[in-house]
Amino acid sequence: MGRDDDREAESQRIIGRVGAESEPTMAGRVKDHMTGRDAHEKDWAELWGTRIGRWLGLALLLYLIWWLIDFTASGG
Repeated sequence: MGRDDDREAESQRIIGRVGAESEPTMAGRVKDHMTGRDAHEKDWAELWGTRIGRWLGLALLLYLIWWLIDFTASGG
């Protein structure tokens, strides 16, 4: 029984290491998302539309967060 547990623990360790090494970092995933790597690169309109839309969405989110903080700090 102990030998099976050792094998299972070793297998889980190997699977965890492989998963960690093959998974991209969060910064890389965000960079790929914001640059539109999932859009069709041959279609320039879709690629640039995706990039512009995502950056405008981020800018709008930041503005809304700033506005909410300012609104609540000023007493509404």
